[in-house]
Formats: sequence, C-alpha cells, structure tokens
Amino acid sequence: MRVLPCGDQAVLLDCATAAEARSWQFALADQVPTVLGATTVLLRGKPASLRALISATSVSPEQHRTGNQVTIEVTYDGPDLAAVAEYCGLAIAEVIAAHTGSEWTVGFAGFAPGFAYLTDGDPRLDVPRLDRPRPQVAAGSVGLAGRFSGIYPRSSPGGWQLIGSTTAVMWDLDRPMPALLQPGDTVSFKQVGQ
Repeated sequence: MRVLPCGDQAVLLDCATAAEARSWQFALADQVPTVLGATTVLLRGKPASLRALISATSVSPEQHRTGNQVTIEVTYDGPDLAAVAEYCGLAIAEVIAAHTGSEWTVGFAGFAPGFAYLTDGDPRLDVPRLDRPRPQVAAGSVGLAGRFSGIYPRSSPGGWQLIGSTTAVMWDLDRPMPALLQPGDTVSFKQVGQ
C-alpha cells in the first residue's frame, strides 16, 4: 500500500486490492473521515497526523465491515441482455443464472448518490461498457460493466450494459441511511416477472 499526498487536507491510500482498501477504510473510519474507492481510501485531515495514524494502525485482510444481506428483485428485460449473452458466449438463461447465482459484494459507492459498485460476481459476466453511452438510463436499471454490476439510482446518462430492471429504491433521503446499499453489504439478485 502506498500513501500518496492529496492536497494539504488529505492523503490517499493506494492499495493493491479492493479487499485491502476495505480493510483500511474499516480500520480508520471511526477515527477520520474516509471515502472508499475501488482500490483506494481517501483520508481527510492534516497529512502529518494521518501518516502517523496509518503507521500506528495494523490491518488484516479479514478486517472489514460485515454488512447486511440485501436481496434485489430483478425483471431481466434489459435492452442489452441478448448482446451480453452473445459477448459472454452464454444463453440468456445462463446470463440470468450467473447474475442471480452470484453473491455480490458492495465494493464502494460513486457516480451518483446511491450507486453501488458490486463486485465478486461470476467472472463470465465481465463485459465492456457501451461504445457510446446512452443519454438517458431509467432509474432502477440493472447493468454490467467490466467486472461490476450496478443499479442506476435515478434517471441519468450511462454506458453500462443493461440486463434488467428493479423497483428497489436505491436512494431515499427519508431513510435513516439514504443509500440502500453500503460498502460491505452482500447483494443477491432474484428473478421476478416474465
């Protein structure tokens, strides 16, 4: 892990893996403000104090937030479902089975409030982003991009391969925790409809 300067009020931990980043974020989150990325953790504060804190902290790969188990119901009706199946060399039913058969982990959040990057899925579902992003993707669209799956929390532009849709509300300011999915949560997808 490398500790990189990030202005005069932060440092960035550049970790080798997502698991290592989650472990550092878990170990330090109660002591300083943190922002978890794919393989990074931004720590806010005076750099000298942060470096001293990092030096005094030990982490292990098993040390991370144990999250909630969340089941998301999905109708597999996305406009890119057939293209994803063709790209992966699978039948559409096999794509759905691979997506629902994986226990996904919320690695980190970003892009928009409530958008969780889900990791640890079936490696056969590693697909590229669209060559040209769509100008509008509906809220609740379930997609794949690279090794991630995700759910659009609101209508927005987007370049992920859309395989389905859900009625689950990903971001709601009236909830105690507005984001439905938090880093460390485990997500299962359940096929409904059709």
